Amino acid sequence: MSKEKTFQKGTGNIIMLGLVSCFADISSEMVYPLIPLYLTAAFGATPALVGIIEGIAESIASLLKVFSGYISDRFQHKKAIAFCGYATGVFYKIALIFAASWTGILAARVIDRFGKGIRTAPRDVMVAESADKHSMGKSFGIHKMLDMAGSAAGILLAFLLVRNIGETGYKMVFALSVIPIGIALFLFFFIQEKREPRHMAPQEHFWKNISGLNGQLKLYLAVTFLFTLGNSSNSFLLLRASDLGFESSSTILLYFVYNITASLLAIPCGKLSDKVGRKSLLVGGYLTFSLVYFSFAFCHTRPLMVLIFILYGIYTAMTAGVERAFIAEIAPPRLKGTMLGLHSTLAGIALLPASVIAGILWDSIGAAAPFIYGGTLSLVSAVILAVGLRQRRG
Repeated sequence: MSKEKTFQKGTGNIIMLGLVSCFADISSEMVYPLIPLYLTAAFGATPALVGIIEGIAESIASLLKVFSGYISDRFQHKKAIAFCGYATGVFYKIALIFAASWTGILAARVIDRFGKGIRTAPRDVMVAESADKHSMGKSFGIHKMLDMAGSAAGILLAFLLVRNIGETGYKMVFALSVIPIGIALFLFFFIQEKREPRHMAPQEHFWKNISGLNGQLKLYLAVTFLFTLGNSSNSFLLLRASDLGFESSSTILLYFVYNITASLLAIPCGKLSDKVGRKSLLVGGYLTFSLVYFSFAFCHTRPLMVLIFILYGIYTAMTAGVERAFIAEIAPPRLKGTMLGLHSTLAGIALLPASVIAGILWDSIGAAAPFIYGGTLSLVSAVILAVGLRQRRG
């Protein structure tokens, strides 16, 4: 097969993987911005309880990401593993419909994050294996663009449905969200998986290889953990908007602005990282996040809140695809899935204390406290990356 045909085949596979994420995110984001609103409206949940629910769900499921990545590296069944992860989206929506208390919502969120924990690493490995090595950032940018476009479409649908059905029609939205996840599962039939025969190393080599990783990758993984300790669940951003007087439908629209901004800028940011290096985008992204969180802390006007959500989308575009490209490039080839999974696992583990701390700070000190805390940790993380991380250009 010629180099041009190989490139076209790889790009087509990346686009198909992106479409799977797109429809899966339409389904997820039709529901996600409603969860904190549903918890407070239906079950009287406090911000601290919302933080505990989100933190537990994210952390329990994130423990699976490193192992799903390891299994993908070891047994080469990335497509099947990812499919199983996406399929849990159906059970998530069913659990939401029948939830009769906040514990039912917690169980549903765990099911959802369980699926994400299974699918993320093998999907990212398939993107990396389909990408040209000189345009890794662009390839992950394409995937992220479609992923965030799906999120934006799902949020817009949630906004329209809540506006027309009313704020009591949450379960109707949950039921309708099953349709796009069904489409995502159907699209899996068109994904081509690259398989290479590999030596079946003993299981203990998993830990030995991690201990012998490149120092730059170790540094980034450590900084990811530190950064995420201040990066609490997005539910707090939605609660903050609600705290300033935004109605449920308007709050959903703010989340749409964030996602559409990230989608539009994902490819340009990925291509820029191929030219100027991943470090520049990652440090800039962390600084932008710090600005976003400090702005959330001191925002008192609605127009400023809209601008903050736009900045938050810029941060996501600068980091989400770029960090995956960085890890895929620097990780040992036979541990690519493991390292992508480990990155997500560390972030997920840190999200539990991050969300719990944010909820406690909100309840005990005030709404601004968790954002000041998160902005400070992000600033420290940006400084560590700026000083310790070497620049790598494509």
